[in-house]
Amino acid sequence: VQLVESGGGLVQAGGSLRLSCAASGFTFDDYAIGWFRQAPGKEREGVSCITSGDGDTYDADSVKGRFTISRDNAKNTVYLQMNSLKPEDTAVYYCAALFPPVCHTILGRGDEYDYWGQGTQVTVSS
Repeated sequence: VQLVESGGGLVQAGGSLRLSCAASGFTFDDYAIGWFRQAPGKEREGVSCITSGDGDTYDADSVKGRFTISRDNAKNTVYLQMNSLKPEDTAVYYCAALFPPVCHTILGRGDEYDYWGQGTQVTVSS
């Protein structure tokens, strides 16, 4: 099982990045996929989640209207489009897979998720 994040980097405040999460080794369509982040000295927090099937999405209040999660089941990939980035978005971003494929409305730390990627660093300068 592998989840591999990519697309992180350094961007100025107000800029955009698109993160990708490429999955392999499990039946991608059977899992919800979430994005989480952890800043230095802070607890991991949920950012966005997308179910399988209908592709319903859930976003943390801190990113609503700025971040968009989407999935391409044909490519076993989930994306996180991040716009209007702020310095407080600086963190390591992780994707994770959850079975059964239902996102929790309160994203939390993601302790219930089954598989995790290694993370990608996002740094937003002011």
